[in-house]
Amino acid sequence: MALALQQPPANSTRHAARGSAMTNPALAPERPLDADDLLLARIANNDEVAFRALVERHVDRAYALALRILRNAADAEDVAQDVMLKVWTHRGNWQAGRARFSTWLYRVVTNRCLDLHRRPRTEDIEQVPESADGRSDAVDDIHRTEVTSLLDRAMGRLPEQQRIALILSYTDDLRNAEIAEIMETTVMAVESLLKRGRQQLRHFLANAEGDIRDSFTRD
Repeated sequence: MALALQQPPANSTRHAARGSAMTNPALAPERPLDADDLLLARIANNDEVAFRALVERHVDRAYALALRILRNAADAEDVAQDVMLKVWTHRGNWQAGRARFSTWLYRVVTNRCLDLHRRPRTEDIEQVPESADGRSDAVDDIHRTEVTSLLDRAMGRLPEQQRIALILSYTDDLRNAEIAEIMETTVMAVESLLKRGRQQLRHFLANAEGDIRDSFTRD
């Protein structure tokens, strides 16, 4: 995913980082500097090469997270570009040695997605892939698509905080402590969100399992 360095629109800073190391350096304890901190220090001095390097390191991650939350490729791309451009427009505010850049990135992407998710939007509609021989594999493809759609609908029915916690835990394989920092809550709260989210998913999927089975056994 390519991101061109450009002058952001005048209103691009309205989604400021909430409680992040960009704006609140007291949130996280001191830690050793990493490669992102070094790039951000150069970016603070208007180094466009460093900015492009940071974008290359993280834009795909930002896009992937946004896509999982929004389920819309165009919106996800807009979010990824908006967040990466925010790094440039706020380039003098990064507090090195505080929160990790990846934590800040996840937090801001999540918040931006939640803002968009509350607005009406058009879902992406993916084509069912055709199999090479057009016979038994086609049924498998349809079944996989149905299961994926079911999981997507199940996730969509969860309260947004439970859904975000599950996305970060399972698809991004983050520890509960990392999720708590991203969501600006406690580890105990994250554990509760994950537990309740899993329970609701199991309930929804158990009720829907028969519908999927029946759809492949009808005459």
